[in-house]
Parts: sequence; C-alpha cells; structure tokens
Amino acid sequence: MTGSESEEPELRRAVCPGSFDPITNGHLDIIARASKLYDVVHVAVMINQSKQGLFTVDERIELIRRATAEFGNVEVESFHGLLVDFCKQRDIPAIVKGLRAVSDFDYELQMAQMNNGLSGVETLFVPTNPTYSFLSSSLVKEVAAWGGDVSHLVPSFVLEALTERLRKKD
Repeated sequence: MTGSESEEPELRRAVCPGSFDPITNGHLDIIARASKLYDVVHVAVMINQSKQGLFTVDERIELIRRATAEFGNVEVESFHGLLVDFCKQRDIPAIVKGLRAVSDFDYELQMAQMNNGLSGVETLFVPTNPTYSFLSSSLVKEVAAWGGDVSHLVPSFVLEALTERLRKKD
C-alpha cells in the first residue's frame, strides 16, 4: 500500500457563524441543513466586547451544544476577531450563512467577497425556511420581554433559559 492509499480522507468542514443570543429554530434549521452537507460543522459564537448580550458566551455555547447534540457532527466554540482567521486555524474552507430576505443579501455578499479576497474561503448562502424568514434573536428577545409567546421559535430549554433571564432582569 502506498502512503496515499492509507491516508484518511480529508473531512469536509464548514462554519456557521453568529452571535446566537439566543439560538433560534431558524439558526437550527441552517445548522441542520449544513450538517447534512458537511462532515463537520463548526458553530462559531462571535465575541463582541462592544455588545452586551442577554446570555454570556459560555451560556450560548451550552445552549447550542444542547440544541445540536442530535446532529452528531457539530462542534461549538467561540471566536474573537476575523472569521477568516477562525477558518484558517481550523482548515475550514466554507462559511454557511442563512439568508432571510433580499435585504440580507447585500450585506452578506459584501462580507462573502471580502472573506474570499482575504483568504479564499467560500461562502454558501442557504435560503431560510419560509417558516423562519422573519426570525432573529433580537426579535425573539423583544417579543419575549413584552410577554409574547415565542415557544414555537426556540427549543423548549432555550425558552426556559430566556424566560428565567428576562425575569431576573426586571
């Protein structure tokens, strides 16, 4: 056997980046679809020191791990800095992003072109399931803060954590 025949095949890797504050069913739809296309999907939780999240980065990571445990090929970690550096450090050639509306496309296309120009990383755009086309973490937090029902928009344990956190804020 030659060396190339005994080598393990290279894993196909992609990253789904975001703040995930909190993770929603829309996020999970994109991650689930990516997990069917790639051997390993990295969920990268962005650390933004200029923004105060409702949940800490560690809490978000734990919620995402619980929400994605059934997929079996999802790794969750935080990152600070440029996404292309995160990709380079982990040998990830692709970014998977969900697009909710045409308005998302303008910004995301600029980011995709910049990322590709900086490092050669490709971005794949996945159209969001129409059920979640309006959904964002910010909207979930706002509706929940006013007592609205968001139970159909997040996993049940995320709803529990969200309800508890908002109760403590009052």
